[in-house]
Amino acid sequence: MTDDLLWRHLKDLPYFRALLRAVEARFYQDIDLAEPILDLGCGDGHFASIALDGRAPMVGVDPWWSPLTKTVKRQVYRYAIQSVGGALPFASHYFSSVISNSVLEHIPDLEPVLAEVNRVLKPGGAFIFCSPSEYFLPFLSVSGGLKRVKLARLATAYENFFNRISRHQHCDDPATWTKRLTTAGFTVDRWWYYFSPRALRTLEWGHYLGTPSALIHAASRQWILSPTRWNLALTEKMLRPIYHEPLPERGAYVFFVARKSNLDADLTDQHR
Repeated sequence: MTDDLLWRHLKDLPYFRALLRAVEARFYQDIDLAEPILDLGCGDGHFASIALDGRAPMVGVDPWWSPLTKTVKRQVYRYAIQSVGGALPFASHYFSSVISNSVLEHIPDLEPVLAEVNRVLKPGGAFIFCSPSEYFLPFLSVSGGLKRVKLARLATAYENFFNRISRHQHCDDPATWTKRLTTAGFTVDRWWYYFSPRALRTLEWGHYLGTPSALIHAASRQWILSPTRWNLALTEKMLRPIYHEPLPERGAYVFFVARKSNLDADLTDQHR
């Protein structure tokens, strides 16, 4: 066992969330993020503290005050600011990179948020984000079982329930995201699916099997009371093969690397 991205998440989070965040954090190791960096929807800063270790974003923004207080204690960001994504308190063309990890799917109206991200980015700046894909609901094991026994209405009800407890407003395909990004003034560098059906089953059932962790957190504000190797050895052994899965052809989540169009820079050159 090593002190890698999986372990660093596993000792702090419920196992199903740790798996998902560790997989996402691994992607950031191969992405060149120019500074200054904005973390849009930074939450308590835990993800950035691990995924961007040594490349800490300059600014973290979140609409909720409670997680921001934890961010300040972690000293992840130079500045931690309470703000909504559709009205960012920054000058235009200020940031070189914007990241938003598992945030956009929770926002009902994406248009003003994408417009603001475009505004605060420098021309050519990177916008990196991830979201549940169109396969998230079809990959759920309970609704899949219900469909196999011809209980389609119950399957749909379960999918609606799981989407509701996950607070998802969007589970969209890459084409839908690409259209949104293009409309907002971005070009897509690349995207990929991740999280296989087996991985999603781990997350799905973790919501139910992780109830003890939720009770511990309610009482102690910690997810794991004993974050030791001996206590988490079996859990890590179960998760590590899933963590090392190759990227699937179809995945429950989709990861995007986009860039702000250079049009602004071109217009500036024309007026010199």
